Amino acid sequence: MNLVPGSEGGFAALHAWAIATAAVVAAGCALVGTLLVVRRMSLLGDAISHAVLPGIVLAVLAGGRPGGFAVLGGAVVAAVVTVLLVQALRSEGGVAEDAGTGVVFTTLFAVGVVLASALARRIDLDPSCVLYGVLEFVPFDTVAVAGLEVPRAFLTGVVVLGLVGAGLAATWKDQVFAAFDAEAARAVGVPVAAVTTGLLAATALVTVASFEAVGAILVVAMLVVPAAAAELLVRRLAWMAVVAVVLGVAAACLGYMAAYRLDTSAAGMIAVVLGLEYAVAAIVAPEDGVLARGAARARLAWRVRCEDLLARLWRADEARAGPPAATGPGDWAAAAWLRVSGRIVRDGDRWGLTAPGRAEAETVVRSHRLWEAWLGRHVELPLDHLHPPAEWIEHHLGADVRRRIEAEVGGEESDPHGRAIPRERGRPNA
Repeated sequence: MNLVPGSEGGFAALHAWAIATAAVVAAGCALVGTLLVVRRMSLLGDAISHAVLPGIVLAVLAGGRPGGFAVLGGAVVAAVVTVLLVQALRSEGGVAEDAGTGVVFTTLFAVGVVLASALARRIDLDPSCVLYGVLEFVPFDTVAVAGLEVPRAFLTGVVVLGLVGAGLAATWKDQVFAAFDAEAARAVGVPVAAVTTGLLAATALVTVASFEAVGAILVVAMLVVPAAAAELLVRRLAWMAVVAVVLGVAAACLGYMAAYRLDTSAAGMIAVVLGLEYAVAAIVAPEDGVLARGAARARLAWRVRCEDLLARLWRADEARAGPPAATGPGDWAAAAWLRVSGRIVRDGDRWGLTAPGRAEAETVVRSHRLWEAWLGRHVELPLDHLHPPAEWIEHHLGADVRRRIEAEVGGEESDPHGRAIPRERGRPNA
């Protein structure tokens, strides 16, 4: 990434314009990408970002300028052709949508590359720039706006961002309805086909606006990755769009600065930062993240260990064998916590149940023996095979499920082994 500045101030201005262009492009892609991701249309967005290339080449051949509005029009036409071809392959040829999408976008993209290469002498369009973008040189292609020289790509990005933002604001309710329940949306009169066409047209617009910055290949990362990361972090669609824009803009800024420091491709580094953002989101996501799932598994394992100890103490009392000593590091840790929480008491090196501990232990044992009774009635298993599944399920049955199982087994008072099933607290014995 080699820029030759005229002065230190001019050098900073060039970088500022490049970063601003990348940020505007990323914001537009993130907005559109949010809806593509929630509608599970990311592959179609990928297809459009590649398949618009023939439209761009033909528009440039007709006199349009890369990044200009004539090229945007050519890209939209190519996007519509892409969608129509995919639908035709699905309805007329019986081709699955994902396969048809792959066939159409690879074919049209290849046609675009061939046209750009064959007509290289007649048009000002470098195939490598179309593929990878030229963000570093965007500040050198300017137009005068109110006496200020503004990069053409930045101006195009701002206009497209405004159009996309206004379009989404005007159709937001319909977009949300179509995204989460297209059939119901059709039933109440929402023009789902028109809404989808508008979304695909917006995809084409942000794709072409991104060409000069990151190229046809890496624009897919801007469309998909910020929205996919935001989907992990938040649950409301409006907030997902906001978070996706923030992540996209942050990646554009950080990626460009990192590329400058490392003297490498700005577009490539932006995509790398986007990937890192997604990796962080996948780790810290509050519900589906690696840390959240690990914490949930740890909490479950700890609860199971504590409940198992309570159930063992209860069974020892039931057998009148006296409370057993809690042995093993895991048992000592669980016993210490149960003692602090007031569910067991210590007598020398042995443990006994308090009233709250006995109530919880009876619930665990009741779940276990009810499930064994249900299995014994409905599943052909030997008696010695009933315990393992009941040992697992006892920690996951709620009160409503226990009552349903009790009703199905006819209110039996003992499990298949002849052991009494503890009654639910507050309910009289049968």
